[in-house]
Amino acid sequence: MPEIEVMIGGRGFSLACDPGEETSVRTAAQRLDTEAQRIGEQAGRLPESRLLLLAGLMLSDRVGAMEEALRESKARLERQDREIAALRDVPPPKPERVEVPVVPRRVEEFLAELAARVEALADQAEDRAGGGRRT
Repeated sequence: MPEIEVMIGGRGFSLACDPGEETSVRTAAQRLDTEAQRIGEQAGRLPESRLLLLAGLMLSDRVGAMEEALRESKARLERQDREIAALRDVPPPKPERVEVPVVPRRVEEFLAELAARVEALADQAEDRAGGGRRT
């Protein structure tokens, strides 16, 4: 079992840990040391046990706040996942049928020609009837 040396609150400690855990133990000790230094700056010199107790409590409080924030984030994500699932189940709206009257150019030309012929026939019919030209 490896043994590592760490400094916490200006005091040296020798810790045993499982093989491969040296880095995580050093990181945890650094966090505890940082907190112990903050407490030492604010409260002055404290007995070792009290300093470590306060530092541990402060870190525990931070971890608790982070865990609460994580729970809230997970709950929010779960709500959003449910909303997304509900939206996926909603059928898409039926397409709205929009009709735009479009008369092809050939039809317009044909209708204009037809109107001219009808007009000409009407004029001929009036001439034969003796009524003269229409105005």
